[in-house]
Amino acid sequence: MSDGTATTSDLDVRLEKHRVELTGYCYRMLGSSFEAEDAVQDTMVRAWRSYDKFEGRSSMRSWLYRIATNVCLDMLNAGNRRARPMDLSAPSPLARAALTPRPDTTWLEPVPDARVLPTPADPAEAAVAKESVRLAFMAALQQLPPKQRAVLILREVLAWRASEVAELLGTTVASVNSALQRARATLAENDGAGADAATSDPLDEEQQKLLERYVAAFEGYDMTALTALLHEDAIMTMPPFDLWLRGTDDITGFMTTLGAGCAGSRLVPVEVNGLPGFAHYKPDEEAGGYVPWAVQALEISKGRITGFHCFLDTARWFPLFGLPLRLDGSEAADELAASGVHGGRGAGAGGGLEAEADQVE
Repeated sequence: MSDGTATTSDLDVRLEKHRVELTGYCYRMLGSSFEAEDAVQDTMVRAWRSYDKFEGRSSMRSWLYRIATNVCLDMLNAGNRRARPMDLSAPSPLARAALTPRPDTTWLEPVPDARVLPTPADPAEAAVAKESVRLAFMAALQQLPPKQRAVLILREVLAWRASEVAELLGTTVASVNSALQRARATLAENDGAGADAATSDPLDEEQQKLLERYVAAFEGYDMTALTALLHEDAIMTMPPFDLWLRGTDDITGFMTTLGAGCAGSRLVPVEVNGLPGFAHYKPDEEAGGYVPWAVQALEISKGRITGFHCFLDTARWFPLFGLPLRLDGSEAADELAASGVHGGRGAGAGGGLEAEADQVE
Protein backbone atom coordinates (compact mmCIF):
# COMPACT_ATOMS: atom_id res chain seq x y z
CA MET A 1 0.00 0.00 0.00
CA SER A 2 1.42 3.39 -0.98
CA ASP A 3 1.68 6.34 1.38
CA GLY A 4 -0.93 8.16 -0.71
CA THR A 5 -3.40 5.30 -0.34
CA ALA A 6 -2.77 5.10 3.39
CA THR A 7 -3.34 8.84 3.77
CA THR A 8 -6.59 8.66 1.81
CA SER A 9 -7.81 5.72 3.88
CA ASP A 10 -6.92 7.51 7.12
CA LEU A 11 -8.82 10.63 6.03
CA ASP A 12 -11.90 8.56 5.16
CA VAL A 13 -11.85 7.03 8.64
CA ARG A 14 -11.44 10.42 10.31
CA LEU A 15 -14.34 11.90 8.32
CA GLU A 16 -16.63 8.94 8.98
CA LYS A 17 -16.23 9.36 12.74
CA HIS A 18 -18.28 12.55 12.44
CA ARG A 19 -21.05 11.23 10.17
CA VAL A 20 -23.74 10.54 12.80
CA GLU A 21 -23.43 13.86 14.62
CA LEU A 22 -23.28 15.76 11.32
CA THR A 23 -26.40 13.93 10.12
CA GLY A 24 -28.15 14.96 13.33
CA TYR A 25 -27.12 18.58 12.80
CA CYS A 26 -28.25 18.61 9.17
CA TYR A 27 -31.51 16.87 10.08
CA ARG A 28 -32.30 19.56 12.65
CA MET A 29 -31.47 22.22 10.07
CA LEU A 30 -33.44 20.69 7.18
CA GLY A 31 -36.25 18.66 8.79
CA SER A 32 -35.72 15.88 6.26
CA SER A 33 -33.99 12.54 6.82
CA PHE A 34 -33.02 12.11 3.20
CA GLU A 35 -31.95 15.70 2.64
CA ALA A 36 -29.81 15.45 5.78
CA GLU A 37 -28.01 12.42 4.42
CA ASP A 38 -27.50 14.18 1.09
CA ALA A 39 -26.13 17.24 2.91
CA VAL A 40 -23.69 15.14 4.91
CA GLN A 41 -22.51 13.31 1.82
CA ASP A 42 -21.96 16.67 0.10
CA THR A 43 -20.07 17.84 3.20
CA MET A 44 -17.81 14.78 3.12
CA VAL A 45 -17.07 15.20 -0.57
CA ARG A 46 -16.24 18.89 -0.14
CA ALA A 47 -14.03 18.12 2.84
CA TRP A 48 -12.20 15.37 1.01
CA ARG A 49 -11.59 17.58 -2.03
CA SER A 50 -10.41 20.59 -0.03
CA TYR A 51 -8.48 18.80 2.69
CA ASP A 52 -5.14 20.04 1.30
CA LYS A 53 -6.34 23.57 2.14
CA PHE A 54 -7.29 22.67 5.70
CA GLU A 55 -4.49 24.16 7.72
CA GLY A 56 -5.54 22.88 11.12
CA ARG A 57 -6.28 26.31 12.55
CA SER A 58 -9.48 24.81 13.93
CA SER A 59 -10.40 21.23 14.80
CA MET A 60 -11.55 18.95 12.03
CA ARG A 61 -14.94 18.82 13.77
CA SER A 62 -15.35 22.61 13.61
CA TRP A 63 -14.20 22.63 10.00
CA LEU A 64 -16.75 19.96 9.05
CA TYR A 65 -19.54 21.84 10.83
CA ARG A 66 -18.63 24.98 8.89
CA ILE A 67 -18.91 23.08 5.61
CA ALA A 68 -22.16 21.38 6.68
CA THR A 69 -23.67 24.70 7.74
CA ASN A 70 -22.92 26.24 4.36
CA VAL A 71 -24.39 23.21 2.59
CA CYS A 72 -27.59 23.42 4.66
CA LEU A 73 -27.93 27.20 4.21
CA ASP A 74 -27.60 26.73 0.45
CA MET A 75 -30.30 24.03 0.51
CA LEU A 76 -32.60 26.26 2.58
CA ASN A 77 -32.35 29.14 0.11
CA ALA A 78 -35.35 27.66 -1.68
CA GLY A 79 -37.42 28.78 1.31
CA ASN A 80 -39.18 25.48 1.97
CA ARG A 81 -40.16 24.89 5.60
CA ARG A 82 -41.01 21.38 6.69
CA ALA A 83 -44.16 21.12 8.78
CA ARG A 84 -46.59 18.81 10.55
CA PRO A 85 -50.24 18.68 9.48
CA MET A 86 -51.32 20.72 12.54
CA ASP A 87 -48.88 23.47 11.57
CA LEU A 88 -50.79 24.03 8.32
CA SER A 89 -54.50 23.79 9.12
CA ALA A 90 -57.15 23.34 11.79
CA PRO A 91 -58.24 19.83 12.84
CA SER A 92 -60.91 18.20 10.72
CA PRO A 93 -64.08 16.83 12.32
CA LEU A 94 -64.46 13.16 11.50
CA ALA A 95 -67.63 13.85 9.49
CA ARG A 96 -65.62 16.03 7.09
CA ALA A 97 -62.42 13.99 7.02
CA ALA A 98 -60.76 14.00 3.61
CA LEU A 99 -57.53 12.19 2.80
CA THR A 100 -55.70 14.75 0.67
CA PRO A 101 -51.99 14.11 0.14
CA ARG A 102 -49.43 16.88 -0.20
CA PRO A 103 -45.96 16.65 -1.78
CA ASP A 104 -43.21 14.94 0.22
CA THR A 105 -41.35 18.24 0.55
CA THR A 106 -44.20 19.59 2.69
CA TRP A 107 -43.62 17.35 5.64
CA LEU A 108 -41.30 17.10 8.58
CA GLU A 109 -39.83 13.64 8.17
CA PRO A 110 -39.18 10.94 10.79
CA VAL A 111 -35.67 9.67 11.43
CA PRO A 112 -34.23 6.60 13.19
CA ASP A 113 -32.43 7.58 16.39
CA ALA A 114 -29.33 5.62 15.41
CA ARG A 115 -28.75 7.75 12.30
CA VAL A 116 -28.69 11.10 14.11
CA LEU A 117 -27.87 10.50 17.78
CA PRO A 118 -24.31 9.62 18.78
CA THR A 119 -23.94 7.68 22.02
CA PRO A 120 -22.45 10.05 24.60
CA ALA A 121 -21.07 8.75 27.87
CA ASP A 122 -23.13 11.27 29.85
CA PRO A 123 -26.82 10.21 30.22
CA ALA A 124 -27.80 13.87 30.60
CA GLU A 125 -26.25 14.68 27.21
CA ALA A 126 -28.09 11.73 25.67
CA ALA A 127 -31.41 13.00 27.04
CA VAL A 128 -30.80 16.51 25.65
CA ALA A 129 -29.88 15.05 22.26
CA LYS A 130 -33.11 13.04 22.14
CA GLU A 131 -35.21 16.04 23.09
CA SER A 132 -33.59 18.03 20.27
CA VAL A 133 -34.90 15.69 17.54
CA ARG A 134 -38.40 15.18 18.93
CA LEU A 135 -41.13 16.11 16.51
CA ALA A 136 -42.51 19.13 18.39
CA PHE A 137 -39.06 20.68 18.83
CA MET A 138 -38.16 19.94 15.21
CA ALA A 139 -41.36 21.64 14.05
CA ALA A 140 -40.52 24.68 16.18
CA LEU A 141 -37.04 24.84 14.65
CA GLN A 142 -38.57 25.00 11.18
CA GLN A 143 -40.23 28.31 12.13
CA LEU A 144 -36.83 29.98 12.49
CA PRO A 145 -34.93 31.71 9.67
CA PRO A 146 -32.02 29.48 8.57
CA LYS A 147 -29.20 31.38 10.30
CA GLN A 148 -31.15 31.71 13.55
CA ARG A 149 -31.81 27.98 13.30
CA ALA A 150 -28.09 27.28 12.96
CA VAL A 151 -27.23 29.56 15.90
CA LEU A 152 -29.84 27.96 18.17
CA ILE A 153 -28.75 24.41 17.33
CA LEU A 154 -25.06 25.16 17.75
CA ARG A 155 -25.48 27.10 20.99
CA GLU A 156 -28.40 25.36 22.74
CA VAL A 157 -28.17 21.78 21.46
CA LEU A 158 -24.46 21.31 20.76
CA ALA A 159 -23.26 23.73 23.48
CA TRP A 160 -20.82 25.67 21.32
CA ARG A 161 -19.48 28.93 22.70
CA ALA A 162 -20.72 32.14 21.12
CA SER A 163 -17.21 32.90 19.88
CA GLU A 164 -17.02 29.50 18.14
CA VAL A 165 -20.37 30.04 16.43
CA ALA A 166 -19.34 33.55 15.37
CA GLU A 167 -16.17 32.16 13.80
CA LEU A 168 -18.08 29.40 12.02
CA LEU A 169 -20.66 31.81 10.59
CA GLY A 170 -18.15 34.57 9.86
CA THR A 171 -19.92 37.08 12.07
CA THR A 172 -19.58 38.73 15.49
CA VAL A 173 -20.34 37.45 18.96
CA ALA A 174 -22.88 40.27 19.37
CA SER A 175 -24.65 39.14 16.20
CA VAL A 176 -24.71 35.54 17.41
CA ASN A 177 -26.16 36.54 20.78
CA SER A 178 -28.80 38.68 19.10
CA ALA A 179 -29.81 35.84 16.77
CA LEU A 180 -30.01 33.45 19.71
CA GLN A 181 -32.23 35.84 21.65
CA ARG A 182 -34.62 36.18 18.69
CA ALA A 183 -34.67 32.43 18.15
CA ARG A 184 -35.48 31.79 21.81
CA ALA A 185 -38.32 34.30 21.64
CA THR A 186 -39.80 32.54 18.61
CA LEU A 187 -39.62 29.15 20.32
CA ALA A 188 -41.24 30.59 23.44
CA GLU A 189 -44.21 31.64 21.30
CA ASN A 190 -44.59 28.09 20.00
CA ASP A 191 -46.84 26.42 22.57
CA GLY A 192 -46.10 22.92 21.29
CA ALA A 193 -42.32 23.14 21.43
CA GLY A 194 -42.03 21.02 24.55
CA ALA A 195 -45.23 19.00 24.31
CA ASP A 196 -43.50 15.69 23.80
CA ALA A 197 -40.52 16.27 26.09
CA ALA A 198 -42.02 14.50 29.10
CA THR A 199 -40.91 11.02 28.00
CA SER A 200 -38.07 9.88 30.24
CA ASP A 201 -34.87 8.39 28.86
CA PRO A 202 -34.83 5.48 29.23
CA LEU A 203 -38.55 4.85 29.58
CA ASP A 204 -39.60 4.43 33.18
CA GLU A 205 -41.74 1.52 34.34
CA GLU A 206 -45.01 3.45 34.03
CA GLN A 207 -44.23 4.52 30.47
CA GLN A 208 -43.19 0.99 29.49
CA LYS A 209 -46.45 -0.38 30.85
CA LEU A 210 -48.35 2.30 28.93
CA LEU A 211 -46.70 1.15 25.71
CA GLU A 212 -47.49 -2.49 26.47
CA ARG A 213 -51.14 -1.56 26.99
CA TYR A 214 -51.07 0.46 23.77
CA VAL A 215 -49.76 -2.51 21.78
CA ALA A 216 -52.44 -4.75 23.28
CA ALA A 217 -55.19 -2.21 22.53
CA PHE A 218 -54.01 -1.47 18.99
CA GLU A 219 -53.36 -5.06 17.94
CA GLY A 220 -56.66 -6.13 19.50
CA TYR A 221 -58.33 -3.08 17.92
CA ASP A 222 -59.99 -2.44 21.25
CA MET A 223 -61.20 1.15 21.06
CA THR A 224 -62.36 1.21 24.67
CA ALA A 225 -58.90 0.24 25.86
CA LEU A 226 -57.26 2.68 23.45
CA THR A 227 -59.47 5.54 24.61
CA ALA A 228 -58.30 4.94 28.17
CA LEU A 229 -54.68 5.45 27.04
CA LEU A 230 -55.21 8.61 24.97
CA HIS A 231 -55.31 12.11 26.39
CA GLU A 232 -58.73 13.67 25.75
CA ASP A 233 -57.07 16.18 23.39
CA ALA A 234 -54.71 13.67 21.76
CA ILE A 235 -53.67 14.39 18.18
CA MET A 236 -53.42 11.93 15.28
CA THR A 237 -51.58 12.78 12.06
CA MET A 238 -50.99 10.75 8.90
CA PRO A 239 -48.49 12.37 6.50
CA PRO A 240 -48.53 12.58 3.48
CA PHE A 241 -52.24 13.30 4.09
CA ASP A 242 -52.88 16.77 5.49
CA LEU A 243 -55.78 15.50 7.61
CA TRP A 244 -55.28 15.57 11.36
CA LEU A 245 -57.68 14.68 14.13
CA ARG A 246 -58.01 15.84 17.73
CA GLY A 247 -59.74 14.03 20.56
CA THR A 248 -60.47 10.41 21.39
CA ASP A 249 -63.88 10.31 19.71
CA ASP A 250 -62.60 11.42 16.31
CA ILE A 251 -59.46 9.28 16.51
CA THR A 252 -61.23 6.06 17.45
CA GLY A 253 -64.09 6.92 15.10
CA PHE A 254 -61.63 7.20 12.24
CA MET A 255 -59.94 3.94 13.16
CA THR A 256 -63.22 2.04 13.09
CA THR A 257 -64.41 3.54 9.79
CA LEU A 258 -61.81 4.69 7.26
CA GLY A 259 -59.04 2.98 9.18
CA ALA A 260 -60.88 -0.28 9.84
CA GLY A 261 -58.47 -2.14 7.56
CA CYS A 262 -55.82 -1.82 10.28
CA ALA A 263 -57.64 -4.27 12.55
CA GLY A 264 -55.48 -7.32 13.22
CA SER A 265 -52.23 -5.40 12.65
CA ARG A 266 -48.88 -6.10 14.30
CA LEU A 267 -46.58 -3.54 15.89
CA VAL A 268 -42.78 -3.86 16.09
CA PRO A 269 -40.92 -1.34 18.31
CA VAL A 270 -38.61 1.22 16.70
CA GLU A 271 -36.68 4.22 18.02
CA VAL A 272 -37.83 7.29 16.11
CA ASN A 273 -37.06 10.97 16.79
CA GLY A 274 -36.13 10.32 20.39
CA LEU A 275 -39.64 8.96 20.97
CA PRO A 276 -41.16 5.52 21.48
CA GLY A 277 -42.45 4.23 18.18
CA PHE A 278 -43.60 1.23 16.23
CA ALA A 279 -43.42 -0.20 12.75
CA HIS A 280 -47.05 -0.89 11.89
CA TYR A 281 -47.72 -3.94 9.69
CA LYS A 282 -51.29 -4.60 8.54
CA PRO A 283 -52.72 -7.92 7.37
CA ASP A 284 -52.19 -8.93 3.75
CA GLU A 285 -55.51 -10.55 2.81
CA GLU A 286 -54.30 -11.91 -0.53
CA ALA A 287 -50.89 -13.38 0.32
CA GLY A 288 -51.20 -13.78 4.08
CA GLY A 289 -48.79 -12.40 6.62
CA TYR A 290 -48.34 -8.67 7.12
CA VAL A 291 -47.23 -5.75 4.97
CA PRO A 292 -45.87 -2.31 5.96
CA TRP A 293 -48.41 0.39 6.67
CA ALA A 294 -46.81 3.11 8.80
CA VAL A 295 -44.02 4.15 11.11
CA GLN A 296 -45.71 5.40 14.28
CA ALA A 297 -44.17 7.93 16.67
CA LEU A 298 -45.90 8.37 20.04
CA GLU A 299 -45.80 11.44 22.25
CA ILE A 300 -46.41 10.72 25.94
CA SER A 301 -47.13 13.12 28.78
CA LYS A 302 -48.36 12.47 32.32
CA GLY A 303 -49.25 8.86 31.73
CA ARG A 304 -51.24 9.38 28.54
CA ILE A 305 -50.55 9.35 24.81
CA THR A 306 -50.85 12.93 23.56
CA GLY A 307 -49.62 12.47 20.00
CA PHE A 308 -50.08 9.57 17.62
CA HIS A 309 -48.18 10.27 14.38
CA CYS A 310 -48.32 7.78 11.51
CA PHE A 311 -45.89 8.23 8.62
CA LEU A 312 -47.44 6.29 5.76
CA ASP A 313 -44.83 6.43 2.98
CA THR A 314 -43.60 2.95 3.78
CA ALA A 315 -41.55 2.58 0.57
CA ARG A 316 -39.25 5.27 2.00
CA TRP A 317 -39.49 4.79 5.76
CA PHE A 318 -39.21 1.03 6.21
CA PRO A 319 -35.88 0.71 4.34
CA LEU A 320 -34.59 3.80 6.19
CA PHE A 321 -35.36 2.11 9.52
CA GLY A 322 -33.92 -1.21 8.34
CA LEU A 323 -37.32 -2.87 8.58
CA PRO A 324 -38.43 -5.89 6.53
CA LEU A 325 -41.05 -5.29 3.84
CA ARG A 326 -43.07 -8.33 4.89
CA LEU A 327 -43.72 -10.32 8.05
CA ASP A 328 -45.34 -13.69 8.33
CA GLY A 329 -47.17 -14.58 11.51
CA SER A 330 -44.19 -16.23 13.22
CA GLU A 331 -41.85 -13.35 12.32
CA ALA A 332 -44.23 -10.83 13.86
CA ALA A 333 -44.37 -12.83 17.07
CA ASP A 334 -40.58 -13.24 17.13
CA GLU A 335 -40.02 -9.50 16.64
CA LEU A 336 -42.33 -8.66 19.52
CA ALA A 337 -40.88 -11.30 21.80
CA ALA A 338 -37.35 -10.02 21.15
CA SER A 339 -38.44 -6.45 21.88
CA GLY A 340 -39.95 -7.21 25.28
CA VAL A 341 -43.16 -5.40 24.31
CA HIS A 342 -46.10 -7.79 24.21
CA GLY A 343 -49.58 -7.03 23.06
CA GLY A 344 -52.90 -8.63 22.38
CA ARG A 345 -53.84 -10.43 19.21
CA GLY A 346 -56.85 -9.20 17.28
CA ALA A 347 -58.74 -10.68 14.38
CA GLY A 348 -57.53 -9.65 10.92
CA ALA A 349 -59.40 -7.39 8.53
CA GLY A 350 -58.68 -6.07 5.08
CA GLY A 351 -59.00 -2.74 3.31
CA GLY A 352 -57.19 0.43 4.33
CA LEU A 353 -56.97 4.18 4.00
CA GLU A 354 -56.09 4.20 0.32
CA ALA A 355 -58.98 1.91 -0.54
CA GLU A 356 -61.36 4.08 1.43
CA ALA A 357 -60.06 7.51 0.50
CA ASP A 358 -62.32 7.94 -2.50
CA GLN A 359 -65.37 7.38 -0.29
CA VAL A 360 -64.65 10.44 1.86
CA GLU A 361 -66.49 13.58 0.89
